[in-house]
Amino acid sequence: MNTAPPAVAELSADEARRIALRAQGFLGAPDRRGGVRGVLRHLGAVQLDTISVLARSHELIPYARLGAVGRKAVERAYWTDGHAFEYWSHAACILPVEEWPHFAFRRRAYRARPQWYHDLPDGAYERVVGQLRDEGPLTATELGGAKNGGPWWDWSEAKVAVERALMYGEVVCTERRGWKRVYDLAERAVPDAVLHDDLDDRECLRRLVLLAGRSLGVGTRADIADYHRLKGEQFDAVVEDSGLVPVRVEGWDKPAWADPEALATEPRGRHRTTLLSPFDSLIWERARTERIFGFTHRLEAYVPKQKRVHGYFAMPLLSGGRLLGRVDPAREGTTLVARQVSLETPKAVRPMAQALLEAAQWVGCDAVRVERVDRPELAAPLSAALG
Repeated sequence: MNTAPPAVAELSADEARRIALRAQGFLGAPDRRGGVRGVLRHLGAVQLDTISVLARSHELIPYARLGAVGRKAVERAYWTDGHAFEYWSHAACILPVEEWPHFAFRRRAYRARPQWYHDLPDGAYERVVGQLRDEGPLTATELGGAKNGGPWWDWSEAKVAVERALMYGEVVCTERRGWKRVYDLAERAVPDAVLHDDLDDRECLRRLVLLAGRSLGVGTRADIADYHRLKGEQFDAVVEDSGLVPVRVEGWDKPAWADPEALATEPRGRHRTTLLSPFDSLIWERARTERIFGFTHRLEAYVPKQKRVHGYFAMPLLSGGRLLGRVDPAREGTTLVARQVSLETPKAVRPMAQALLEAAQWVGCDAVRVERVDRPELAAPLSAALG
């Protein structure tokens, strides 16, 4: 007797967009009781980056979802009470501490790695681990210095050793202090309940695929694998057992999978109007952003100045569940400067003004100045809306 294949849910492009927005915390009432820690658990990973314009990206992530939460409160939420750790996920990310076991596959891969960019003298690794055991937690500077005096990648012996210990999982980054990693022994910093590598590689991957699918709501193979920088074949090996279900999405030319809980109820509620960090997980994957929002987003910080189109740190504007424009911000004293504003439609003027005024207040600015608008006919309406 032949068994018919299970029915595959079909989603309109609009349904997929709203599912994605809800999964990322931009549709419905913000979880103020859960706060910053709730945002971190919900997303599963918050990317770190050195660039700071309005604020650093890991501060912008909860701001975009919760509103004007205090910046010091953001740091406390991440780094106190052993709630989180930093590790390599989508990039260097803050991760909920309960996800420590899921990265055992990556720690094992690092331990088995035959070659490294930096050589490490005999005994250097053991000296750093011993120093942390006796004196930690410590920064690389406190361990003996982070650099040898050459280019930025010319790390000191202590820095090479502690970073390797971090990758192996013997050491954990427990906070950033003045943007420097603070290292401690994992056995001291990670709660006993999750301090293990008991999960085999397949189970680690299965759980990460499920968690990524939940955080995205719906996504293609590339979308979901990219969330924690898994390989396509790693996704393929576990997706059938992950708990995600196959779906077809209108206008998507590739198969997709969804969180079954995301399909169980219709996404409803109010939309956030906010500026997004270029490193926000809503827009991590460029092809996904174009597919869902019809919006081409590219970080131009590393593009030569003369070749930039939208600016150094252009922040997309999210409003009404759409990406309606972007702004390249800066700060001069207590003035938020919009170096360049790009608007997709005249309907974006008022939301852009609202987002700029809210961001200015959040970072302690009392004025907003617009230097350039890509559509000159919208410059006066924008100035009036900022009024």
